[in-house]
Amino acid sequence: MRASERLPFKDESDPIFSLPDSAEVGEWDTLLWQGWHSFERGEQPGWMRHSILQSWQRSQQRAIDPATFAYVSPPAAELAAILEHNAELILAARSIMENLLAYNPDGHINLTDAQGVTLHFCGADLTPVGSILREEVLGTNCTARCLIEQRLVYVLSGENWKLDLRKRHRQCAAAPVRDASGQLLGVLTLTATPDNFNAHTLGTVQAAAEAVGQQLMLRRLLAEQQSILETLNEGVIVCDRHGRIKTLNRYARQIFSGLDPNAGPIDVLLQPQGGSLLTMPFCNDRELQFMPDGVNPLSCLISLMPAPDGGRVLSLRENQRIRAITRRVMGVGASYTFEMIRGHAPRVLQAIQKARASSRSDSTVLLTGESGTGKELFAQAIHNASPRQQEAFIALNCGALPRDLVQSELFGYVDGAFTGSRRGGSAGKFELADGGTLFLDEIGEMPLEAQTSLLRVLQEGEVVRIGAAHPIKVNVRIIAATHCNLLDAVEKGAFRRDLYYRLNVISLEIPPLRERQEDIPGLVNTFIQALCTRLKRIAPQLSAEAMSCLQAWHWPGNVRELENLVERMVNLCEGLEIDRHDLPEVMVQRNAPVASELSSLQENERQHVMQVVREQKGNLRQSAQLLGISRTALYNKLNQWQVDVAELRR
Repeated sequence: MRASERLPFKDESDPIFSLPDSAEVGEWDTLLWQGWHSFERGEQPGWMRHSILQSWQRSQQRAIDPATFAYVSPPAAELAAILEHNAELILAARSIMENLLAYNPDGHINLTDAQGVTLHFCGADLTPVGSILREEVLGTNCTARCLIEQRLVYVLSGENWKLDLRKRHRQCAAAPVRDASGQLLGVLTLTATPDNFNAHTLGTVQAAAEAVGQQLMLRRLLAEQQSILETLNEGVIVCDRHGRIKTLNRYARQIFSGLDPNAGPIDVLLQPQGGSLLTMPFCNDRELQFMPDGVNPLSCLISLMPAPDGGRVLSLRENQRIRAITRRVMGVGASYTFEMIRGHAPRVLQAIQKARASSRSDSTVLLTGESGTGKELFAQAIHNASPRQQEAFIALNCGALPRDLVQSELFGYVDGAFTGSRRGGSAGKFELADGGTLFLDEIGEMPLEAQTSLLRVLQEGEVVRIGAAHPIKVNVRIIAATHCNLLDAVEKGAFRRDLYYRLNVISLEIPPLRERQEDIPGLVNTFIQALCTRLKRIAPQLSAEAMSCLQAWHWPGNVRELENLVERMVNLCEGLEIDRHDLPEVMVQRNAPVASELSSLQENERQHVMQVVREQKGNLRQSAQLLGISRTALYNKLNQWQVDVAELRR
């Protein structure tokens, strides 16, 4: 039987294909050389594999010289870019290639990208990094076949196109590396001596190539999960069943600055105050304090879930950050500034000057004055002029809360502190205002028991929630306001004396409106302009008589009463002038002149107008300008008095 008949050169897909053992290598190699010489004579040797003959034909058509051999590489800059682009693939394949080499100690394993550029190799130094192994460059070779056919292939030494590759007497097997979608990423090629090359070698290479693809997918999945963890707006810490930290994200590193995950178990590192994180029941949105430095408590809202390996997943958000988000959602802040306070009366200017000075410190301010004088406006202006202007401004009316709710509103409470309490507890106004300003309006209405707790906050800088065992440090500036005489309340036992002196560090008295009547015209115009801008209508003017009535009123409701009155007049006014009849009847009656006074006023007006017109020799335009009225109004007055304008001009 001829050698060509008993040596089965079968394709890899043939179930009965075999590879030469060590005793048959020489005979197989001789037969392949015979096939090569037949091909050179233009023949088609029937014992050669069809896929090899086709590759030889393509190599011949491309005029690739089989007798010369040199590896070709891309330019250095281009190669560097290729290696950087495939860095993840190289990293995923490196350890698998080294493990594969353990079964072929004299072998060579190389990894190429989808364009046949060598990215990495290990073992014998046969294929340098950067070598282009495509068929159009190197002719028939194992890597080139795999790139074209995109399946597991083998090439015996005598099947290579380049003579120098045949002389190596090495057999090759190559398998494609694919991504999750099945797209070709590169080729893994094993080159081995004949005695270490058999059918099992092909299966090993195939498994290694698939392992590289799976490793790459796993790495990308882990990178994707890590990216998700890093973008979460909460801290995540994963630990094993022994409490060793396996993973923590950026937010967790920010919360626990300087945390070394390898320094000990999670309970030792974080120092939870409510028990061990390894034995604590699984929970959602539970408040827990940590003391990682052993001194400063860190209050967080945590969730605790099981991990698949018996460990635990801890997610947490710092309460201070939650409060900042809450303040943004609630829109708590100060909108008024000193520039928005209208008034030129000496007492008002003095109060503004004193308030500006107080804004430069963190000392407690006590604002006194009647209701409606603008105490909260001053409080907001002080906050906005202070270094705390970017932080929260929280206002609480102590007189508007039921007595039994004042402490929970101010200091908060823990879960289950009392019947009807919110699940998970609630932060008080002090915690919400942390870093900013807390405005306590009507402080004189605060119950005595709440006054005691407030005094502790002012002295110690910490609050204790109702039902809690540990205090929470807060940094809050207090601005208090009252319309009553706190000293009288102290003498009557309704207000703590020590709290009064603690609040009355800087005292500011806001004058009532009746003591600053010169500011009324400016305030009226400001309110009219603001209201008409909002209503999108032309702003009316106040007549002199109407303004006189306003300035003569005693204003028991102060500026708030004036603002409400202006809104009423603007809404009810049908023309462009607000006169006496647009004012409340009680205000007009209080300021109505008697008949003789009115007659005297009208006569004085007529004499003054006539004097100005005569001096201007009947020039009504100049007269109206000097009188400060319109020419039409002057015409109407002269007609009413039956004055002959032509006679005046003569």
